Order: sequence, then C-alpha cells, then structure tokens
Amino acid sequence: MIQVDHISKTFDDGSAALSDVSASFRDGIVNLIIGRSGAGKTVLLKCLVGLLKPDEGRVLYDGRDFFALQRKELSQLRREIGMLFQGSALFDSMNVLDNVMFPLVMFSEGSRKEHKARAEECLERVGMQEALAKMPSELSGGMQKRAAIARAIVLNPRYLFCDEPNSGLDPVSSLIIDELISSITHELGMTTIVNTHDMNSVFGIGENILFIHEGRASWSGTKEELRHSGNAQLEEFIMPAFRLAEMGR
Repeated sequence: MIQVDHISKTFDDGSAALSDVSASFRDGIVNLIIGRSGAGKTVLLKCLVGLLKPDEGRVLYDGRDFFALQRKELSQLRREIGMLFQGSALFDSMNVLDNVMFPLVMFSEGSRKEHKARAEECLERVGMQEALAKMPSELSGGMQKRAAIARAIVLNPRYLFCDEPNSGLDPVSSLIIDELISSITHELGMTTIVNTHDMNSVFGIGENILFIHEGRASWSGTKEELRHSGNAQLEEFIMPAFRLAEMGR
C-alpha cells in the first residue's frame, strides 16, 4: 500500500499546491486522483514518484519512507515503479521495440536476446506486436500510449503511475487505454495510481478515488459512492458528467 501522511508543498512564489494531504492507495486495484485543473493532483503525483519533495509529511511505500531511504534502497524502490507519462515520452530516435527495451538495458541484467523477448512479450500484451519496427512518429496517439504502457510494465513493476493517460485521445482510444490499465493492474497485482479528470475513466475503472480540491484531500471512496458523497465540491465537479449520461439515455 502507498500512503501519503500529512504532506504539504508550497512553491517559491508562496502558492500552496498541497496542504496537509493524507490518503491511502490500495494494493492490486486502480486508484484514481481526480480534481479540477490546478487543484494539486499533478503535484501530488509528482510527490508520490519523487519528482517533487514535499515540504512536510511522508510518502510511504509499504511502510518505507520514500524520502528517508538511503541511495541503494531508493534505487531498488525506483525499479519497482513504472510510469506512464501524459505525452507518452517515447524516444523519437528509437523504434517501438527499442523504446520498450530501454528500461531493461538500463536497469536489468541479461542478454539482448532476453531483453528483446521480454519487450516483445509486453508489446504483444498491449496489442502492438505488429508495430515493433515502427518509429513513434508513425504511430497514432493511442498506439503511442499502448507502447508507453508496454515500456512502463517491462520491468514488472509493483507500482504503476499514469499521468492523464487519456489526454488528447479520442473516446474509443481512451476506452482501450482504460481497459488496458485496468486489466494489467489486476493481472500483475500492481498498485496503480492514475491522475485524471476524465469522468469516463472514473466511472469505468476507478475502484478507489481521491478527490483533491484546492490542494486538500477533500473526499475519498468508491465510484459507487460518488453520487451520494455529500461533498458539495465533488458533486459540483462530477455533476456535468451525470447530466450528460442522463441526456444520452
């Protein structure tokens, strides 16, 4: 389980991005962080993976304090983390296969033949086995995200972080990415945390949901509990999605 314990983050201009946030992200399921743009959810995700250091509080991975670990322990923990970036972050100069192999070459032992076999296995898992030799520029946005998922899981991580995975995708591609994230999470037993404002993702794959409002943890619960949360800010945030659903019936 990943936990944040009373973390706060203020930037140099004095703006408070996070204020005394505590939350738990459960093992083996898809955990979502939701909220309006500027609410602090991206800052929280960056604190979780160590891209930002909180001014106060702790980030705990199964009881391990992320920011108190020694270099060797921190290096080991980082190898347990897979990351799917908003823009996919594929290397333009590498084909799909080499992109997926990159973490193996950098962070694991084994021969190129073994690395290639593992990368091909992950690409097949995301339905990209026919695109091994393609360059990122030859791929659609949805295909780039699928290749990036393959790269994120190639080291068989315990924890998977996804930053706005459906950003810029059409509804069909978004649904495919959601289903991939959910199925891979349960198949591999990972702790997955997704930062999103896509309400289709919330109602589709959200199992444990944290709502961030103005830098604070305002509500947490399941998607079934959303409609009757009793939280005015959350209901205001999700109400447009409910209205659209009603209109579509």
